[in-house]
Amino acid sequence: MENCTDLKSRLKRWWNNVKLKESLQHFGLLITLCAYAAMGGFIFRYFEHPAEIDRLQRLNWVVNLKKQLLIEVIVNSSQKENLEDVILSELERYEIVLHEAFSGGLFNNGKIYNVFLEDDVFNKWTILKSVFFSSTILTTIGYGNIVPMTTGGRVFCILFAFIGIPLTLTVIADWGRLFASVVSTFMRYMPPLPHSVKNVSKINRTSFYALAAVCFLFVYLAAGAALFVIWEDEWTFFDGFYFCFITMTTIGFGDLVPKKPKYMLLCTLYILVGLALTSTIIELVRRQYLKSWKQLQALSGPFAETLKKMAENAPGLDVTTFQNDLKKYLTVFVLVGIYG
Repeated sequence: MENCTDLKSRLKRWWNNVKLKESLQHFGLLITLCAYAAMGGFIFRYFEHPAEIDRLQRLNWVVNLKKQLLIEVIVNSSQKENLEDVILSELERYEIVLHEAFSGGLFNNGKIYNVFLEDDVFNKWTILKSVFFSSTILTTIGYGNIVPMTTGGRVFCILFAFIGIPLTLTVIADWGRLFASVVSTFMRYMPPLPHSVKNVSKINRTSFYALAAVCFLFVYLAAGAALFVIWEDEWTFFDGFYFCFITMTTIGFGDLVPKKPKYMLLCTLYILVGLALTSTIIELVRRQYLKSWKQLQALSGPFAETLKKMAENAPGLDVTTFQNDLKKYLTVFVLVGIYG
């Protein structure tokens, strides 16, 4: 109980020492990025939404026209001997039109686009979807499910990415440093380690912290997966976890993309925070691996000298093979020290 009270007092003292100015700088950068993404979403909608509606209306008109022509051919055909060939020919043309319409988004989830219906299923460029699209540009994820089709939209996309990507990298790096600072400060204010743990080397403790950071990342991904199971009707927990991992590593295949517009903003915020966490944790693991590799190189020098002396004293000993095998085993031990 006393340790818990002492920890609370230490954390409270640390919180009181946090400078308000630095906090405002961190949140100021994040708010600037969010405002920039929102502005980009509105501009993308301005360019792309009218063109998208015109394209769907044109596809709808072509499908109805081909359907009417097919009906007229069947009704008005008087040549019964080649009626089958005529119908097959018209059906092939109609099938091509249907394929183009399906690829163009005229049919979606069993629904057919209707000019008189305002359905977000067909409208790719709603405000929330447009903002989400602009955020995928800034984070360089690029799912590919929505792309600008107009010349104005594509020109703006180039300018928007040229300015926004460096800003996003700055924000991610800034929040990554903030997370790393919070973790290091929290560890400094932790209660003293038990006597049994004090004897553990500093290297092993650092490896433990890196492993704990990786575990925390997987917990964050699992939490996001649980949210997407709630938000998306057809997603399983594995689908959500897979999407979160592919997104946080900026791979962005586009095979799974959130479809519920009302959760797009929360999804964008989750991705931004997750990218900062991922970059920080990957950097921690990279540093630990580099440190362990340098230790391996430092060990190889004395071993090489020892093996050289052994070779001089024992001419029949195959020192080169023994040295290569030893390096392999040491590399395995180093990796076990990082992740085990």
